Amino acid sequence: PVIAIAQPDEAVDKDTLMRHGVDDCYTAPINWRLLEKRLDFLNQFKSRLVEQTRSENFVYQLPRAKRIFDIVGASLGILLSSFVWIPVAIAIVLESKGPVIYKSKRVGAGYRVFEFLKFRSMYTGADARIFELQHLNQYAGGGTGALFLKFSHDPRVTRVGRFIRKYSLDELPQLINVLRGEMSLVGNRPLPLYEAEMLTRDEWSTRFLAPAGITGLWQVTKRGQSEMSAEERIALDIAYARDHSLLTDLSIIMRTFGAV
Repeated sequence: PVIAIAQPDEAVDKDTLMRHGVDDCYTAPINWRLLEKRLDFLNQFKSRLVEQTRSENFVYQLPRAKRIFDIVGASLGILLSSFVWIPVAIAIVLESKGPVIYKSKRVGAGYRVFEFLKFRSMYTGADARIFELQHLNQYAGGGTGALFLKFSHDPRVTRVGRFIRKYSLDELPQLINVLRGEMSLVGNRPLPLYEAEMLTRDEWSTRFLAPAGITGLWQVTKRGQSEMSAEERIALDIAYARDHSLLTDLSIIMRTFGAV
């Protein structure tokens, strides 16, 4: 295993580190006991994970009915929301410098990596500030090494960003991901590379046997609850991966409007 250690004031792009073979990145000071456990875990399971992700067990084939449902739904979604796209784009450009569309590498079904699209809701360079904001992570529980990152009162978010996030308008470009076949309307949220690398347990990897989705079971049941643990979120993802259908998807879509 390859571990990187960064100083507290050092800007680190974790996605870049992961692409160059780094398994984990920690910010000093280090909890050496937890780091030792992580190294033991990687020594035991990293090679097995690589073998599994290359096997047919992780090749997800989207059912034809679900694909047709996605194409129709995404096309209608773009058509019905088209009057919002231009005003949102103009507001983003007027408030801060940077691209209108934010692109990042995400991991979806079968550990497939694709380019994930969103309306930009943060200031340019926000990714470099991840480590200085670890204390705001809702999943950290006051510690470090959390499986997911979700910041409360994120100072990197612009005023326009707060508005479009509140009403999930920042997610609209993902309808293009759906049309491309990279995502589905309903599924498990695609994860950044550094989060996907953390989910190396056999039972956790089950979540990647479902399509990456704009909305999902987690969003309509636990989203926004500060007491939600990473294990609870993974359990919801696994439940969807093991038992989902068009009826389930329709139910989740209807419940999504209430969650928004």
